[in-house]
Amino acid sequence: MTDTTAFDWRSFLLRWSAEWADSLPEDEMRGVDDEAAREARWLGFPPASEERIAAMEERLGRRMPPSYRAFLAVTDGWRHAGGFVWLLAGTESAHWHANASGLAYTFDEYLDEDAGSEERREADIWRRGLQLDVESDATYVLMDPEDVDEDGEWAVYTWASWRAMPPERHASFAAFMRDVYREFHSLRSHGGAEEPVFVNDTTRTLDAQLEEARVEALGGGWERAVAALDEAKGYGRPRAAGLGDQIRRLLGQTYMVHFDGLATDPRYASELLPALIAEHAAHSYRGDAGLTFHLRGADEDVVSLAHAMLDRMRNGTYRYTAAEPFGEAVERARESARWGDTDGAWRTLIDAMPLWEPLGPDHLAPLGWVADPVLGPLLTPERGRELLSTPRGGQSGDTPSRSAGLDPGGLAWLADPDPGNNRTSYRFVLVEGVEPEDLPGRLADTDGDRDGDRDGSVLSAPMTCWEARQAWLRGRSEFSSYDDRALMAVGRAGADWSFAFDGAPAPFDTRRFVSPAASAAAGTRAVVAWSGLRTRHGEPFFHLSVARDGAELYSFTYADGEVRSSGETPAALDPGRFFGDPEDGAGAERSLLEALAEQFGARLPRHALVNGRLHTFVTRSWTRPPGDGEMYTVLRVG
Repeated sequence: MTDTTAFDWRSFLLRWSAEWADSLPEDEMRGVDDEAAREARWLGFPPASEERIAAMEERLGRRMPPSYRAFLAVTDGWRHAGGFVWLLAGTESAHWHANASGLAYTFDEYLDEDAGSEERREADIWRRGLQLDVESDATYVLMDPEDVDEDGEWAVYTWASWRAMPPERHASFAAFMRDVYREFHSLRSHGGAEEPVFVNDTTRTLDAQLEEARVEALGGGWERAVAALDEAKGYGRPRAAGLGDQIRRLLGQTYMVHFDGLATDPRYASELLPALIAEHAAHSYRGDAGLTFHLRGADEDVVSLAHAMLDRMRNGTYRYTAAEPFGEAVERARESARWGDTDGAWRTLIDAMPLWEPLGPDHLAPLGWVADPVLGPLLTPERGRELLSTPRGGQSGDTPSRSAGLDPGGLAWLADPDPGNNRTSYRFVLVEGVEPEDLPGRLADTDGDRDGDRDGSVLSAPMTCWEARQAWLRGRSEFSSYDDRALMAVGRAGADWSFAFDGAPAPFDTRRFVSPAASAAAGTRAVVAWSGLRTRHGEPFFHLSVARDGAELYSFTYADGEVRSSGETPAALDPGRFFGDPEDGAGAERSLLEALAEQFGARLPRHALVNGRLHTFVTRSWTRPPGDGEMYTVLRVG
């Protein structure tokens, strides 16, 4: 619903006219009408009488909407409605467009058979709309007599061929005029060097509100702040877009977020450039022209910094740093995140936010961390809101409620279908009382260089599962049907356990499978689990083996509808509880994983494994070498 009764057209139009007149350069060449408007400080015309408005309505066959009628009663037309409509119609020149432009045919061509009402309105407006533009820069202004609200207001649609977008809708004529008034302000605020300084009561009020919004944002009131910043941005006020973009980026938005020159300011480049460059690096399939766009106006030092950041991001070595004491929390958060504890890492960051200090008056929050390969995956829209709601930079305010953790705990989440339904089989090793970096010494293939592969005893830099697998495959030159070395991500599986996890294992070979549990359990306990209960290929299966001090304690394998076991399995893990009916193999997965988590007190971090970056290494083969008479295939590449 639009509020037109309280709108003071005369005060609004007088303020607009005065600001327009004051913004004109003294030496600018102007036509007679514009010069007269400047001297009179009035962009309008004499008011239209009620008789004149009624005659217009009789000519057009429709009563005009309230806000347009009220406008005509103050001025019968308008000059310079924004930057691209030079003359707006009054009672004599408003007329039905009747597809005079032929644009209805153009828009019809783009309609699908199942096009909705909104798309059809964009085509039909050219047939039924009332045209208000008289002189313009190829810009149309049409009021739609069939898009009417409960107050009788007609929506206004504007369109220009050079904008190459659907018509823009304004809720009413009053809303349209306020929008083009903002457009006038925005264009004047971004004028060239020859333009006069554009300062008036409106800009002073907006700038004061912007400064209040900045302080409020630092105090955690980001929702009110962003509304004020967006309003100031609509008027083209300096700083508004750069401040608002910082909030939008922490909400997970990347489209049209540029920080409006702040990223190339040497004071802020270390915090704002990384977010832009990381987005560029992720999508720069056709070169670095986009980076040049982001760096326009930057000095040589900032350009060099940007290219150095880009190189580090592409090779995975970029690390976000910050001034102490917040910087110390950043390092502790990274240490937690690189071993899979992303919830703990986030808590470390958010608890340290009151210690964070801005780099200058236009800095609202730490942002460089979103480009860090280990810390960046911590961000979600919910966590962004939590950060923005946390007082910082010396401001006080209410501490927000904590956002929910992303890891459900335990192991049962592995039984849930992943978004792409790709995780149908997986295997993991749990080792008690050792650090994740010690796992390669217990499980690794230390002879990986025999075929150009990397030495499995060396952990990779943190990578996503996809990145790690691509890097591993690029280095391999030999593939065999008997060799089952696993590329495994590592991290902490709770207070007392470390894990190695493979989310895309090779097919399970029941004849030649060799559990790595015993070798992993030197001086401690180790658990090996391999699930294929939802596999798309072959029969469902599940293997569990537990070892202590280098010797297997017990194991069982469910495959081909039956269970084979050895040793004394605890009652809680008795395979008979889960695989009593061969038809229930897939349904047993969740309850079995829940029993494993309770038995050993271990968990696997879902967010880190699915969305984060972890260290990886290559294990020894999970299958024995082929015996006499057993056939196998070796493929060598290159």
